[in-house]
Amino acid sequence: MIKTALVTGATSGFGRAIALRLGKLGYKVIITGRREERLKEVAKELQNAGTEVLTLNFDVRSFDESQKALGNLPEKFQQIDLLVNNAGLAAGQASFEQCKMDDFERMIDTNIKGLIYISKLITPQMVARGSGHIVNLSSIAGIEVYPNGNIYCATKHAVNAITKGMRLDLVGKGVKVSSISPGMAETEFSLVRFGGDEQRAKAVYNGLEPMTADDIADALEFIITRPPHVCIQDILLTPSAQANTYVSERK
Repeated sequence: MIKTALVTGATSGFGRAIALRLGKLGYKVIITGRREERLKEVAKELQNAGTEVLTLNFDVRSFDESQKALGNLPEKFQQIDLLVNNAGLAAGQASFEQCKMDDFERMIDTNIKGLIYISKLITPQMVARGSGHIVNLSSIAGIEVYPNGNIYCATKHAVNAITKGMRLDLVGKGVKVSSISPGMAETEFSLVRFGGDEQRAKAVYNGLEPMTADDIADALEFIITRPPHVCIQDILLTPSAQANTYVSERK
C-alpha cells in the first residue's frame, strides 16, 4: 500500500526538498503553504516526477483554516502515515528590548501554535490506527540560545519540549515521534528573517559552506527508513565549520 505524507510549509526550502524526496521514496504527498503560486510550482515538480500530490493553501497559524483544510481531504489522502511539521520562520534578529512585538507573535503563532494545531488534527487518526510517524523540524536554536535570538530560540526550545512530550504520550501506541535540528543551512530562511534584505541574508553564510535543503531531506529520509523497532529521536546536524549556535570557522 502506498503511504501518504503531509508536509507543512512546502513552498520552499526544507519543505520543498522534503516533499520532493518523499515523492522519490514512493509516497503520495500532501503539501501545504500560504503562497498558492509557489504551491502550484512544487506540485508540478512532484507530478512531473510521477508523484501523486494534493495541495492545501491555508495558514497553519489559524486553527479554523487548518481544521477546514484537513477535515475535507479526498478519500485517497485521508490516511496520513507521515506528518512533517516543517512550517516555521524567524523574524528579525535584534536585542530583546529592540525587537518588534509583531515579529514575536509571528514566530510564536507559526513555530509553536501552527505545529500544535496540525499535530492535534492528525495525531488521533494515527493513534486510532496504531501506526504513524511525526517528524518536527526544530533547530540547533532549540538546543542552545544565541545572542539576539531570544524569541526564535524560545519557540524552537518549545518545539523540542512538545516533541519530547508527544513521544512520552504516544509511546506504546504505534506512533513514532522524531525531530530534526539543523544548524546553518542556506534557504530563504535568512531572507525572510531580514525582511528581504539579500545582502544581510547572504552575510550569514560568508566564509563557510552552509548546508543545503537536500542535506535536511537526507536526515529525514534516514529517520523514516529505519525498521519499525527503531525510532531516531533527534538528529542535530550542522556544517562542518559550525561548532554551535554562535561559534563557527570563517575563511
